[in-house]
Amino acid sequence: MTDPKPLLATLRGERQAVPPLWLMRQAGRYLPEYRALRAEKGGFLALATDPEAAAEVTLQPIRRFGFDGSILFSDILMVPWALGQDLSFGVGEGPRLEPALMNHALDRLHAQPARLEPVYGTVARVAAALPPETTFLGFAGSPWTVATYMVAGKGSKDQGETRRFAYADPVGFGAIIDAIADSTIDYLAKQIEAGVDAVQLFDSWSGSLSPAQFERWVIAPTARIVSALHERCPGVPVIGFPKGAGGKLPAYARETGVDAIGLDETVDPVWANSVLPADMPVQGNLDPLALIAGGADLDDAIDRILAAFAERPHIFNLGHGILPDTPVAHVEYLIARIRSTT
Repeated sequence: MTDPKPLLATLRGERQAVPPLWLMRQAGRYLPEYRALRAEKGGFLALATDPEAAAEVTLQPIRRFGFDGSILFSDILMVPWALGQDLSFGVGEGPRLEPALMNHALDRLHAQPARLEPVYGTVARVAAALPPETTFLGFAGSPWTVATYMVAGKGSKDQGETRRFAYADPVGFGAIIDAIADSTIDYLAKQIEAGVDAVQLFDSWSGSLSPAQFERWVIAPTARIVSALHERCPGVPVIGFPKGAGGKLPAYARETGVDAIGLDETVDPVWANSVLPADMPVQGNLDPLALIAGGADLDDAIDRILAAFAERPHIFNLGHGILPDTPVAHVEYLIARIRSTT
């Protein structure tokens, strides 16, 4: 019997005549209703840890656009916060984690898993409010990407400090990766228990690694997480999103055990379709800037993606998060174009 949730059915390998659609960061700053609530609640962390407010933010794009997927409003740095680092979001700055682990001081941290309880409260509220046809997606950061923030205490352009650490002390760095993986398994399993239908692993900085380091710090811990989730939560799909992986995508798809793979905007969809396992669902991969540009460029990009993945299970999405200056009218146009597909 066909799953009543088209996106969930696609993740389980069923090709749809009209691909289901959601957008990364669809709950966010491009929406006036989000900006109003953010101003009322203050800082990001206060908003993300208020279950009622975070549920409202998660539901806003579903009410406005009727996306096929709803993704939990949260952040990939909730896991290091639960591991004991202090997390802050300064005005006009990226996130900060303290103490940074550049001195390899994992043992200085004292885990505080109760910090994640509000997230599960958000999940329960959203799951109870979503339309029955909407797939609810949870998420976490993948260990490599999360580690880059934990080690440096902030984001960086090339993740140089973390890459140096991984080469200089692979045992010490491996302990950080293992701690993140353990916490992530539990975190995602509890999201599933609270009501999400599927989960996504974001590896935003996987493209900064050499092939050997990619195998060690991206593929291996991801495979461990996926295997544990499949055992603990059988039947719940896991989407892997290794941004920047490029030519390493086929190995990631084969070796991690993910149920579906997200493609960033730099990946040629024709190439991806030719090298990925024939039955693997793919997600992506419209350039967020094409969505801002609109017009013929947007139409051409949509047509190329739809044509490339016409014969496999496909979820239409962006190749990365929607940008704050994206016109709402362009999102409305995108949805109309995809849903007019026959």
